[in-house]
Amino acid sequence: MDGQSEPDGRHVARNSLDGHASVHGTVLQAERIEGLTIHQAEDHRPPPPRQLPSRIGTFVNRKRELDRLTRALTFANLVTVSGMGGVGKTRLIAEWADAVADRFPDGQLYANLEDGRRDGVVDVGAVLGDFLAALGVHAAFLPATVSGRSALFRTVTRGLRLLVVVDNVRYAPEVRPLIPGGGHLVVCSRRRLPSLLLDGAAEVVVEPLDETAGVQLVRCWLENAEQRQAVELWRFCGGLPLAMRAAGTQVLERPHLSLDDVVRTLGDEAGWLGRGGGRDTVGVVFDQVVAGFSEPARELYRVLGCFPGTSFTAAAVAAAGARGFDAGLGELLTSNLAAPHERSVPSDDAEADALPRRFRLHDVVRAHARAYATAGEPEERGDATSRLFVVFYLNAAGHADRLVLGDRMRLQPPPDGVSPFTSGGQALDWLDAERDNLLAVMRLAHARGWHDAVWRLCESLWALYHSRKHYGDWIEAHRLGVAAAQWEARTDAEIRMRNQLARAYYELGDYDEAHAELDRAQELLGVVADPRLHGVIWETRGLLCRARDDHEAAVGLFTRALRANEGDRHGVAVQSYNVAQALVAAGRPRQALEVLDAALDGAPAGDAMRMRVALVRARAHQAMGHPDQAVTCAVDAAVRAHARKQYAKLDEALALTGALAGDVRDERLRDACLAKTEELRRSMGVAGPDPAAPVAPGGGGS
Repeated sequence: MDGQSEPDGRHVARNSLDGHASVHGTVLQAERIEGLTIHQAEDHRPPPPRQLPSRIGTFVNRKRELDRLTRALTFANLVTVSGMGGVGKTRLIAEWADAVADRFPDGQLYANLEDGRRDGVVDVGAVLGDFLAALGVHAAFLPATVSGRSALFRTVTRGLRLLVVVDNVRYAPEVRPLIPGGGHLVVCSRRRLPSLLLDGAAEVVVEPLDETAGVQLVRCWLENAEQRQAVELWRFCGGLPLAMRAAGTQVLERPHLSLDDVVRTLGDEAGWLGRGGGRDTVGVVFDQVVAGFSEPARELYRVLGCFPGTSFTAAAVAAAGARGFDAGLGELLTSNLAAPHERSVPSDDAEADALPRRFRLHDVVRAHARAYATAGEPEERGDATSRLFVVFYLNAAGHADRLVLGDRMRLQPPPDGVSPFTSGGQALDWLDAERDNLLAVMRLAHARGWHDAVWRLCESLWALYHSRKHYGDWIEAHRLGVAAAQWEARTDAEIRMRNQLARAYYELGDYDEAHAELDRAQELLGVVADPRLHGVIWETRGLLCRARDDHEAAVGLFTRALRANEGDRHGVAVQSYNVAQALVAAGRPRQALEVLDAALDGAPAGDAMRMRVALVRARAHQAMGHPDQAVTCAVDAAVRAHARKQYAKLDEALALTGALAGDVRDERLRDACLAKTEELRRSMGVAGPDPAAPVAPGGGGS
C-alpha cells in the first residue's frame, strides 16, 4: 500500500492495485467510501433554466393571442402556435412566458429545431439530451435511444411546473417525444399541425398585425408619425413586425430621411410588386436596410450569407474575412436582423473558461442574407469565403480533439496555429456548442468536393461523439466521412470511419448494422500497414461478441487487438482491459488477473485505464472467491473514478462494492455504498436507488 495525507494530517491507506496487497478489515474501506465528497442534490442542481429568447424591441397588441395562451393552460398541456415567418410567434411566446412566469417556477426550456434539421429531419434525441442536461442530468446517465431519453425526460419532469417551447416544428412526430411529465409544451410552427389538435392540443393562430396595431408599433419608434405614413409602412410590410422594425430602423438611423422617404423608396424598389405585397416585399425591406449599412456591416452580412450554420461567433466570421465585427454586429442587432443566441452546454469541467458569445440571424433574414451574398458576386468569392469557414472549423476541431483525448492514434497531421482552448473541458464544451455548425460545415465541404477536410473533421469529432453521445450527428458525420475517404482513396481513413460508425450502432444496440460496417472495413485491411487499424476492427467485433454473450470469441478478438497495439502503452492498457473483462465473463478469472498484471507494468501511474482495471480485478477476485481482495479493488476503483470525475464508472464501482459488502455481511460498507449511490444519482439528476437511465455500453477508446 501507498499512502496519502489528508488536510487534517490523517494518513489514509491506499491500495497499490498490484493485485497482491490487501487492506485487512473492511472498516477502512467503509471510511474510504464515506469520505467521497459528492455534491448534495440541492447544491449541485443547476438553477431553473430560462432558455427562451430575450425580449428585444417593442411589443404591441396581441392581447387576443396572449389571452388564448393563458386560457389554454387550464385545459391543455400541449399548445400549438402557428403563423407565417416573421409574424412574431417566438416574440409573442417570450412576452407571454414572462407575464406568467410565476406559473412555471421550475423553468423554461427552449429548442429551435431549425438549428439541427438535416434534409428535413431533426435529431429529436439530441434535443432531449440538451433538455435533460439543462435539468441537471449528467451526460454519462443519458440513454442511447430516443425512446429511452423521452422516458427519462418524462420521469425527471414529473410533477414539475415547467414550460417547454419548441420552435420551427414541421411535423407532429418531432414533438411528441418532447412532451414533459409535468408542465406544458408550446409548439411553434409556420404551419398548422392538425394531428396535434387531434391529440387534444389547444391552438393559437398568429396573424399579421392589423392596421391599428401596425400604426401603434410605428408610433412606438416615431411618436409624431402621421397616420397616413404609418399605414403605408404597415401595408407595404404586410403587417409583419420583423419587416416593419427593419424598415423603421432606417428612419432612426438616418434622421435626414422621413417616413415618407422610406416608404416611397421601398415602393420604387418593389416596382411591379406594388404596395401591400406582404411576404413578397419583405426582401425589398431587407435590401434597403442593408444598403444603408456601413461597409463593415454590409461585409459582415455578406459573410454570414456564406455561413453554413445557424449561430455564429466573432472568431468564426473573422476567420472568414469579416472585419469590424463589433461595429457591424451592432448595426445588425439594432436593425433586428440579428439577435443573441444562448445555448446551454453540459460541461464536464467546472473550471472551463466561458464559451464565446453567440448570435444568430432570424430564419427569414438568413434566407435573404444567402441571396444577398450571391447577388452580383462571382461564384469564386463565395467559394473562397466558404473555404475559410471550413479551414477555421477544421483547425479548431483538431485542436479540441487533441486536448480532449490526448495522445491517441490519428491519421491526420496536427492542426495549424496555436490552440484557442486552455483545457480539455473548455474544448469539449466548444465542440458541443458548435456541433450543429460543425455538421453543417461537413455537409458544405462534401457538396463542394473538399473531401480531405470532411474525413479529417470527422476524425476530430470522435472527441465529441464518444463523450456526449449525439447519435444522429455521429451517424451522419461518419457516413459523410466514409464517402470522403473513398473520394480521397484514403483506405486507412475509410477503415477508421467505418469502425467509428459501427461503434455508434453498437451503442444503440443495432448490432446487425454494426457488423455490416465492420465487414466493409475488414475487406480493406489487406491494403493498410498500420496494425492498429486491424486492432480497432477486432476490438469492436469483440465488443459485439460480448454483447451477445459469446465471451470466448471476444477473448480471441481482444487478444488479437492487444497484439496489434504492441508498443502503444495506452493501447495495450485498453486492450488488456478488454481481454480481462472477456476472460472473467468466460469463467477464467485467474488468467484475467495475469493479463492485468502484465498490462499495469507499462501503464502510466495516472492513466485512466487503472480505474477500469481495478473494476475488472475486483470482478475477477469475486469470481475466485476472494471477497476481501475484491472489496479492496472495488473501493480503489470507486476512489479513482471519483478523483477523475468518471461518474458512470463511480456508479458501477459503488454498485459492485455494495454487492460485495453484502456477500461478506459488512452492513456499514453496504450502507455507505447505498448512501453514496443515492447521493451520486441525485447529483447526476437521476434520483432513486437504481439508475433511471442505463449507461451506454463502453469499451476501449480507439
